[in-house]
Amino acid sequence: GSSGRLRDEFGQLPPGDVRQALVALSPNDRASLTLRQLFNYRFSKGEGLEGHSFGNLFLAALTEITGGTDKALAEAGRILGIRGKVYPVTLTNSNLVARLEDGSEIFGEANIDVRKVKPEVKIDYVYLDPKAYAYPEVLKEIETADVIVLGPGDLYTSVVPNLLVDGIVDAINFSRAKKVYICNLMTKEGESDGFSASDFVKEIRTYLEEGKLDYVVVNKGTLPERMVKRYEKEKAIPVEADIDQVKKLTKEVIAKPLVAAGTLLRHDSGKIARIVIDIATRG
Repeated sequence: GSSGRLRDEFGQLPPGDVRQALVALSPNDRASLTLRQLFNYRFSKGEGLEGHSFGNLFLAALTEITGGTDKALAEAGRILGIRGKVYPVTLTNSNLVARLEDGSEIFGEANIDVRKVKPEVKIDYVYLDPKAYAYPEVLKEIETADVIVLGPGDLYTSVVPNLLVDGIVDAINFSRAKKVYICNLMTKEGESDGFSASDFVKEIRTYLEEGKLDYVVVNKGTLPERMVKRYEKEKAIPVEADIDQVKKLTKEVIAKPLVAAGTLLRHDSGKIARIVIDIATRG
């Protein structure tokens, strides 16, 4: 993908996830619409440009100009007028490695994300090589947070890698914040094949201390049949909401229809926001 190519060519940290966070926190008004569209724009043609996201290219250039990913994110946040802050979880240039159940390994997030090697063999666990260390500001934010939200996102290539960074899990466990995991809507080939909601939660719980996961948010609603069939081509199926099993793994389960209207299966950001705000304001 775009992030992987930029990492290979510039030796920078992959910008994809932080780009999405920047866009999500930017003002949702007409004045900011063009900037949001620009950051999300992906080139469909052009030698060297095809497949690249404008936002990723922008952040790569800004990193070169400012001399660091953290400085680039701060400047991009200022340009977009975001509400809140976006930090890199680490500045360590580390690689994600997946150990499969047959003992073989896949090196690199991009190769794990789109499994071309042994997609039928399940991932046993993932790790970082070399060891990565948490960005200090992230630890401070975790310590003072009211709510810590994990997910949604690809389990082994988006959510879990953050928990592998040295210092992050200890900070989450120590924090008095309410911890929330938002479960995925669909499984993913080569990563979470056949996973139910409880399978996702079990994996997250392996990184947290017993009793530290306060809430799990699960979609409980019928997905549009036409969308389900569309995702079948990618060998992705709806995540089973086995709520009785999830209840054994967390203090409280919030199960509601969470799918946004549109042509893609996505969580309704408004519904998720209201759930998180409700959790934050509880006694």
